[in-house]
Amino acid sequence: MTAVDFRARRDYGSRMRILAASGTLAAVKAAAQAFDGLDPSPADAVSWFETAPGRFRIEVYVHCDQDEDSARAVIGHAAPDLHVVCETVRDADWVAMALDGLPAVEAGRFVVAGAHALSRVSGGRTRIWIEASEAFGTGHHGTTRGCLLALDALLRQRRVCTVVDVGAGSGVLAIAAAKMGARATAIEIDHRAAAIAAINVRQNALARRVRVIAGDGARHASARRYDLVFANILMRPLIRLAPLITRAVAPGGSVVLSGLLTKQEPLVRAAYENRGMVLARRIRRESWSTLVYGAP
Repeated sequence: MTAVDFRARRDYGSRMRILAASGTLAAVKAAAQAFDGLDPSPADAVSWFETAPGRFRIEVYVHCDQDEDSARAVIGHAAPDLHVVCETVRDADWVAMALDGLPAVEAGRFVVAGAHALSRVSGGRTRIWIEASEAFGTGHHGTTRGCLLALDALLRQRRVCTVVDVGAGSGVLAIAAAKMGARATAIEIDHRAAAIAAINVRQNALARRVRVIAGDGARHASARRYDLVFANILMRPLIRLAPLITRAVAPGGSVVLSGLLTKQEPLVRAAYENRGMVLARRIRRESWSTLVYGAP
């Protein structure tokens, strides 16, 4: 059993350290999940795995003294019985190391991977080339994979012609939809992430099918109607943007919401169901939920 959340968001050529602790599944999982709702998080990566029957280990990668102190506090609050030790690791190209360790992710008909793993993928699945980078969304996180599974299921039911992804990150969801024939708009408030999404669109040879917009584009998205609306963001913006997101979906279309913890579902569901949206499916991966809604 293992769970990994990697966000390449700093200069990984610098000295990095690992905070590690071993204990029961309940303690280790509680410590790992404590980082899920933090944005920004003091951790560059969090992983937990089984080392022996009934024995588990958490490893938290941090970049500086301040992040180490914050990460220790997070672990101590969530699982006070864990004894945390710190190890400084040698200088390295952390993005390259992370890529080397990231396998291809399969989600229904889709396979998401960097060039290192995509070249080893065989079979008839739809390949999406995404390298780990500053923009979040390599397919390994439960939220991104949940959205891809939702897209795969929707495509088995009907054709999707127009798609908008609000909070696109790396652009993986817009790219996946475009690979299946849709015209997609990827909207990302962070200009650096939008630039990376545009690179990903080009390297997947989809520049004619995917438009990337940098800036706060929720109002832009609601200016027209789409067959499918993705919003893989966080609970509070999901609730705040509910009027705009529901306005952007065409009658009979679908909305896929993610970026929320399972315990946050009730508040998000209330925001959308009070606007007439009908819950069609719920996908849970790790401690994250993906909600699929249909528009009447």
